[in-house]
Amino acid sequence: METKMVVVDKETPDERVIQEAAKILQTGGLVAFPTETVYGLGAHALDPKAVEGIFAAKGRPSDNPLIVHIAHTKELAALVAFVPPLAEVLIQAFWPGPLTLVLPKSIQVPTEISAGLPTVGVRFPQNPVAQALIRAAGIPIAAPSANISGRPSPTQAFHVAEDLYGKIDMIMDGGATEVGLESTVLDVTGAIPIILRPGGITKEMLEAVVGRVDIDPAILAKYDETLVPKAPGMKYTHYAPKAKITIVEGALDRIVEEINKQVKNQPSNKKIGIMATTQTQALYVECLMLVVGDRSHPETIAANLFAILRQFDQLGIEHVYAESLPQTALGMAIMNRLQKAAGYDIIKV
Repeated sequence: METKMVVVDKETPDERVIQEAAKILQTGGLVAFPTETVYGLGAHALDPKAVEGIFAAKGRPSDNPLIVHIAHTKELAALVAFVPPLAEVLIQAFWPGPLTLVLPKSIQVPTEISAGLPTVGVRFPQNPVAQALIRAAGIPIAAPSANISGRPSPTQAFHVAEDLYGKIDMIMDGGATEVGLESTVLDVTGAIPIILRPGGITKEMLEAVVGRVDIDPAILAKYDETLVPKAPGMKYTHYAPKAKITIVEGALDRIVEEINKQVKNQPSNKKIGIMATTQTQALYVECLMLVVGDRSHPETIAANLFAILRQFDQLGIEHVYAESLPQTALGMAIMNRLQKAAGYDIIKV
């Protein structure tokens, strides 16, 4: 398959490009497009064959549910059986934006989308290109991250091309994404909302609007073959580069000390990398080091995380040592991705 790559201005997307991409989606094709979180791989959400194309292109397990993207709240009617009052409050507060709501699905939603579950995850993205594409297509769009399953999610169009060129119809290059982590997934089918995947909309932000919010214990659990995933990213190893990753967890001075010790003990012919932060970059032994962001501004780390993981691969690094962050606010989402990328290989100091 020949993949067409097109550059599209984020703020004022070219209508001809939007219409061309919309036509591909309407006729069962696959289009990668930018959102504010990561790049998504879009297909007609109500066309089972088109949805199967997503799983084939990504190599994605069929029991991993997909998120459906809309461009107006009125489009919920075709996708969900009903909208609980709690969801209405959250929609008013956070849509459009990086929040996916898990709701009781309608009979129109294919089993391929929901992985056999009675629910469906729906999101109204904020990115102008994503909104224009969904509106032009006139259909709900299923869109997981536009990468090979298990690899770091794409935050730039060339990341998509690295994984999916020749496997999909079009890649829309709308520049780097802003948030850098996939959306928060929140189950609102019960009396108390439950976070199934942490993201840019934090637990603290949600609780400021609706009160108590719980966290699914599977978020912090290791891989479990028996787990039935309620949302993307819950069951399988995700976000992983080719390099082995080891996370070092503890007080920051002890983290730096331990990483330096680990690096010194590695064979001289092994390509080692360190994922540092602005606060620690001057404290490490001589080694290939990439700065992921500023600990005082975790949004910078979130925005850069996946790109840095891919950069280590481009540099041929075999083993990466990464600093942990406090698992509060956005740090929870960052560590969720990093722990899965590392396969929960953690040294506590």
